[in-house]
Parts: sequence; C-alpha cells; structure tokens
Amino acid sequence: MGNTFTMKTWDEQVVAGEEDGPRYAHAHCTFDYSGVIEGSSTCDYLLYYAAEGTDEKAPGFERIEGTVEGRKGSFVIRHAVGYGATGVRGTFTVVPGSGTGELAGISGAGTISGASEVMDYTFEYSL
Repeated sequence: MGNTFTMKTWDEQVVAGEEDGPRYAHAHCTFDYSGVIEGSSTCDYLLYYAAEGTDEKAPGFERIEGTVEGRKGSFVIRHAVGYGATGVRGTFTVVPGSGTGELAGISGAGTISGASEVMDYTFEYSL
C-alpha cells in the first residue's frame, strides 16, 4: 500500500481579479492521510491563475495531526505546489520547531503528485 492523501474539503475564494482573467485566490482545504502519515490536516494555499494551460506555483501551509509511523503528534509543512492542465505536483518541507507530542523535533521533506482527489506523497523525515 502506498502513501496517499485524500481531499475532504476545498473552499476556494477569488481574492482579486476576474473569474475568467488573471486572478489570485485563497483555498482552505482539509485532507486525510494514509501510509507513513496517518491522520488529518488543515491547509491554506494562495493560488494564482494566469492564462489557460500554464502551470503555476502555489505556496501553502498545512498542519497535520496524527501519527508518523506510530508516533503521535502534529507538525506543519510548507508547500511549493505546481498545478495546471497536467495535474498537481510539488514539494514540501517540515517547518522547523512545529512538531508536537512524540513528533517534537521532526524534520523532513517530501513530494506530492496526482491528478484527482487522491494524491500520492513521499515523506523522508528524522526525529
């Protein structure tokens, strides 16, 4: 079984610009994780839409609560996510000092990829 996360909610609001033109938006979403990370999260992205068919990068922060290979706690990750006609792919890093509980001191990084509500991820970490 691989490492996946599933989008549970996605609430996107245009902040500035026209719906059919260049604009930026805020997305607040929640995910459920399975695999090396077991748990749920809350995430916020800033999205920029330029022209149709262009891939853009979105910064974001996500707080994950649950377990990492059985160790319970929470931590925050910082995203750099690309999105467009080819799907979603990106990288993330653990925000230093954000770990709680048995995950205090966690560091690491990973990748995300996919084109549906269920995405694949990798996560290399140390405690």
